[in-house]
Amino acid sequence: MATTATRPNPHPHILVFPYPAQGHMLALLDLTHQLALRGLTITILVTPKNLPFLSPLLSSHPSITPLVFPFPSHLLIPPGVEHVKDLGNSGNLPIMVALGKLHDPLVEWFDSHSEPPVAIVSDFFLGWTQCLAIRLQIPRLTFYSSGAFVVTSLSEIEFGNLPGSPVFKQEHLPSLFKLYKPSDPDLEMIKDGHVANTKSWGCFINSFEDLEAEYVQYVGPLSNSGSVSEMNDQVLTWLDRCPDGSVVYVCFGSQKLLRKEQIEALANGLEKSGTRFIWVVKSGTTQQQVEGFGVVPYGFEQRTAGQGLVIKGWAPQVLVLNHKAVGGFLSLWNSVLEGIVAGVMILAWPMEADQFLNARLLVDNIGVAVRVCEGADSVLDSDELGRAITEVMTEGGGMKANAKDLKEKALAAVSHGGSSMKDLDRFVEELGQLGG
Repeated sequence: MATTATRPNPHPHILVFPYPAQGHMLALLDLTHQLALRGLTITILVTPKNLPFLSPLLSSHPSITPLVFPFPSHLLIPPGVEHVKDLGNSGNLPIMVALGKLHDPLVEWFDSHSEPPVAIVSDFFLGWTQCLAIRLQIPRLTFYSSGAFVVTSLSEIEFGNLPGSPVFKQEHLPSLFKLYKPSDPDLEMIKDGHVANTKSWGCFINSFEDLEAEYVQYVGPLSNSGSVSEMNDQVLTWLDRCPDGSVVYVCFGSQKLLRKEQIEALANGLEKSGTRFIWVVKSGTTQQQVEGFGVVPYGFEQRTAGQGLVIKGWAPQVLVLNHKAVGGFLSLWNSVLEGIVAGVMILAWPMEADQFLNARLLVDNIGVAVRVCEGADSVLDSDELGRAITEVMTEGGGMKANAKDLKEKALAAVSHGGSSMKDLDRFVEELGQLGG
């Protein structure tokens, strides 16, 4: 009997499982958009309160199907909470453990599906999905929202094996290294998931080759620029009145809420710098605001009315960073990558998790950033911050040239024929072989 070769599947089906934290989820959804453009059939797993995050993607790609599972209960998670932003960074551990309870429901869903996914793409905080993939006999790819330097550091216990043999203070290591206790079953589960990540079929890293070439060897920045209609008229009008490269953009993301002392020092530093700024301030709960968390000092906005703009809540970050008036950025890693793509200089304040490693890469290895403070509990020296902002924005020197060079390389990586686009194309081609 003659045999016929297996035909490649032009539309292989994959399951995408994002982790419900802003920097994790949005980056993976951007990757999902790129995969959908390449013709994949995609199912995205979310819990009910995270479904709205999929709205832009679902409207652009009607072929993408959401899979909604109830959020599993956990003693440390209040009813109705399904996202890290509602708990802060300390909520990561219980959320990671709670989502592990979806293993059995997912097995049942796969078994009942007429054309189940041929692969899983899941966040690195969901390492247990590697065991799920083994159970289902399909490949799993780990998605890292961080860059290659952090990923290699997480994977190498002996840091001397890494290029440059970096040395880290204990307090600068990711939480997994600092908090792990063999007697804690939750931490043991997280540790097992981390180990499982190293055994996945492949991985996606939110970076690009020219940014971290030596660590990529031991794929580009994932970002959709959005539409001009999303830009708040007030912000756009204000930026249009500013000279090119004269504005520093300040934003610490959706999870970090600054204490009263920190926010006062930051305000004083911005004012003393005399530099134009846009400052996005996260507001806390009513009780937190009473205690001074996330509250801009009284009179600050009036005194700096001609110098800066304070935005309370959400801001169209990608569009702001890419405006010609913005030349500097004070923030954290996922946002910093957006800053690199925009070609702005970085003022780094690493606070927690992988941010210390990222600051090491940007400040010491690449030279596109300056460190203005360090630690989640530290308070900025407002005089030093003012001087740093002034120097970076008025001089820049080699840092400005490095930032411009990296921007060009980042855009090249995600252009037609660029290294990151080629990596995605090869991935889709290999998936087609699995789904034949």
